[in-house]
Amino acid sequence: MSIDVDTGTVRVERTYEAPAEAVFDAWTNPEVLRRWWKADPSHEVSVAADVRTGGGYRLTMHRPDGDEMVVHGTYREVSRPDRLVYSWAWEGTGPYANHESEVAVTFAEREPGRTTVVIEHAGLLDDDSRANHARGWNGVLDSFARSGIPA
Repeated sequence: MSIDVDTGTVRVERTYEAPAEAVFDAWTNPEVLRRWWKADPSHEVSVAADVRTGGGYRLTMHRPDGDEMVVHGTYREVSRPDRLVYSWAWEGTGPYANHESEVAVTFAEREPGRTTVVIEHAGLLDDDSRANHARGWNGVLDSFARSGIPA
Protein backbone atom coordinates (compact mmCIF):
# COMPACT_ATOMS: atom_id res chain seq x y z
CA MET A 1 0.00 0.00 0.00
CA SER A 2 1.17 3.52 -0.66
CA ILE A 3 -0.34 6.87 0.18
CA ASP A 4 0.64 9.90 -1.88
CA VAL A 5 0.08 12.82 0.47
CA ASP A 6 0.63 15.49 -2.19
CA THR A 7 -2.03 14.27 -4.60
CA GLY A 8 -4.55 12.80 -2.15
CA THR A 9 -4.26 9.34 -3.69
CA VAL A 10 -4.32 5.93 -2.06
CA ARG A 11 -2.95 2.98 -4.03
CA VAL A 12 -3.36 -0.64 -2.96
CA GLU A 13 -2.45 -3.79 -4.85
CA ARG A 14 -3.05 -7.52 -4.45
CA THR A 15 -2.56 -10.59 -6.60
CA TYR A 16 -5.11 -13.42 -6.72
CA GLU A 17 -4.99 -16.94 -8.11
CA ALA A 18 -7.76 -16.42 -10.67
CA PRO A 19 -8.10 -15.27 -14.28
CA ALA A 20 -8.76 -11.57 -14.90
CA GLU A 21 -12.21 -12.21 -16.39
CA ALA A 22 -13.34 -14.06 -13.26
CA VAL A 23 -11.99 -11.36 -10.94
CA PHE A 24 -13.58 -8.62 -13.08
CA ASP A 25 -16.90 -10.50 -13.00
CA ALA A 26 -16.73 -10.69 -9.19
CA TRP A 27 -16.34 -6.89 -9.09
CA THR A 28 -19.23 -6.23 -11.48
CA ASN A 29 -21.92 -8.77 -10.57
CA PRO A 30 -24.03 -7.13 -7.80
CA GLU A 31 -25.05 -10.47 -6.26
CA VAL A 32 -21.45 -11.67 -6.03
CA LEU A 33 -20.19 -8.23 -4.96
CA ARG A 34 -22.63 -8.23 -2.05
CA ARG A 35 -21.08 -11.42 -0.69
CA TRP A 36 -17.50 -10.15 -0.42
CA TRP A 37 -17.29 -6.33 -0.71
CA LYS A 38 -16.82 -5.23 2.89
CA ALA A 39 -14.08 -3.35 4.70
CA ASP A 40 -14.90 -5.18 7.93
CA PRO A 41 -15.96 -8.85 8.16
CA SER A 42 -18.84 -7.94 10.49
CA HIS A 43 -20.55 -5.73 7.88
CA GLU A 44 -23.43 -6.84 5.72
CA VAL A 45 -23.63 -5.11 2.36
CA SER A 46 -26.49 -4.12 0.07
CA VAL A 47 -25.54 -3.44 -3.55
CA ALA A 48 -27.41 -1.71 -6.34
CA ALA A 49 -25.33 -1.41 -9.51
CA ASP A 50 -25.88 -0.69 -13.17
CA VAL A 51 -22.40 -1.61 -14.38
CA ARG A 52 -21.98 0.26 -17.64
CA THR A 53 -20.36 3.54 -18.55
CA GLY A 54 -22.78 6.17 -17.23
CA GLY A 55 -24.53 3.69 -14.93
CA GLY A 56 -24.70 4.20 -11.20
CA TYR A 57 -24.06 2.21 -8.06
CA ARG A 58 -24.94 2.44 -4.38
CA LEU A 59 -23.28 0.35 -1.66
CA THR A 60 -24.73 0.28 1.84
CA MET A 61 -22.57 -1.21 4.58
CA HIS A 62 -24.71 -2.30 7.53
CA ARG A 63 -22.73 -2.39 10.78
CA PRO A 64 -23.70 -4.70 13.67
CA ASP A 65 -24.57 -1.67 15.84
CA GLY A 66 -27.25 -0.66 13.31
CA ASP A 67 -25.32 2.21 11.75
CA GLU A 68 -25.05 2.36 7.98
CA MET A 69 -22.38 3.79 5.73
CA VAL A 70 -23.48 4.54 2.17
CA VAL A 71 -21.32 5.34 -0.83
CA HIS A 72 -22.56 5.99 -4.35
CA GLY A 73 -21.28 7.06 -7.71
CA THR A 74 -21.27 6.70 -11.47
CA TYR A 75 -19.26 4.33 -13.63
CA ARG A 76 -17.01 6.44 -15.85
CA GLU A 77 -15.25 3.55 -17.59
CA VAL A 78 -16.12 -0.14 -17.84
CA SER A 79 -13.53 -2.01 -19.91
CA ARG A 80 -14.00 -5.74 -19.44
CA PRO A 81 -11.85 -7.43 -18.14
CA ASP A 82 -9.15 -4.81 -17.60
CA ARG A 83 -10.46 -1.71 -15.86
CA LEU A 84 -13.22 0.01 -13.91
CA VAL A 85 -13.30 3.73 -13.12
CA TYR A 86 -16.05 5.29 -11.02
CA SER A 87 -16.84 8.32 -8.93
CA TRP A 88 -17.06 7.87 -5.15
CA ALA A 89 -19.12 9.98 -2.73
CA TRP A 90 -20.18 9.20 0.84
CA GLU A 91 -23.75 10.02 1.82
CA GLY A 92 -24.54 11.56 5.18
CA THR A 93 -23.51 14.58 7.17
CA GLY A 94 -19.87 13.91 8.11
CA PRO A 95 -16.88 15.97 6.99
CA TYR A 96 -16.48 13.96 3.78
CA ALA A 97 -20.15 13.67 2.85
CA ASN A 98 -20.87 14.38 -0.80
CA HIS A 99 -17.23 15.08 -1.67
CA GLU A 100 -16.62 13.31 -4.97
CA SER A 101 -13.39 11.44 -5.55
CA GLU A 102 -12.45 8.84 -8.17
CA VAL A 103 -11.59 5.15 -7.96
CA ALA A 104 -9.74 3.32 -10.75
CA VAL A 105 -9.41 -0.46 -10.52
CA THR A 106 -7.21 -2.37 -12.94
CA PHE A 107 -7.14 -6.14 -13.39
CA ALA A 108 -3.88 -7.38 -14.92
CA GLU A 109 -3.39 -11.05 -15.70
CA ARG A 110 0.39 -11.10 -16.02
CA GLU A 111 0.52 -14.90 -15.81
CA PRO A 112 -2.28 -17.25 -16.86
CA GLY A 113 -4.74 -17.62 -13.98
CA ARG A 114 -3.02 -15.02 -11.78
CA THR A 115 -4.49 -11.51 -11.62
CA THR A 116 -3.13 -8.39 -9.96
CA VAL A 117 -5.77 -5.92 -8.80
CA VAL A 118 -4.62 -2.31 -8.37
CA ILE A 119 -6.91 0.26 -6.77
CA GLU A 120 -6.06 3.95 -7.09
CA HIS A 121 -8.40 6.21 -5.17
CA ALA A 122 -7.70 9.85 -6.07
CA GLY A 123 -9.06 13.18 -4.88
CA LEU A 124 -9.14 12.44 -1.14
CA LEU A 125 -9.18 15.56 0.99
CA ASP A 126 -6.76 15.08 3.87
CA ASP A 127 -4.52 12.70 5.82
CA ASP A 128 -7.42 11.26 7.84
CA SER A 129 -9.45 10.53 4.71
CA ARG A 130 -6.47 8.91 2.99
CA ALA A 131 -5.68 6.75 6.04
CA ASN A 132 -9.34 5.69 6.44
CA HIS A 133 -9.70 4.83 2.76
CA ALA A 134 -6.39 2.92 2.75
CA ARG A 135 -7.63 0.88 5.70
CA GLY A 136 -11.00 0.33 4.01
CA TRP A 137 -9.54 -0.72 0.65
CA ASN A 138 -7.14 -3.13 2.35
CA GLY A 139 -10.10 -4.58 4.25
CA VAL A 140 -12.05 -5.00 1.01
CA LEU A 141 -9.15 -6.78 -0.68
CA ASP A 142 -8.67 -8.99 2.39
CA SER A 143 -12.36 -9.86 2.25
CA PHE A 144 -12.07 -10.74 -1.44
CA ALA A 145 -9.17 -13.10 -0.63
CA ARG A 146 -11.12 -14.74 2.22
CA SER A 147 -14.29 -15.15 0.16
CA GLY A 148 -12.97 -17.78 -2.21
CA ILE A 149 -14.57 -15.81 -5.06
CA PRO A 150 -13.96 -16.52 -7.82
CA ALA A 151 -13.89 -20.26 -7.23
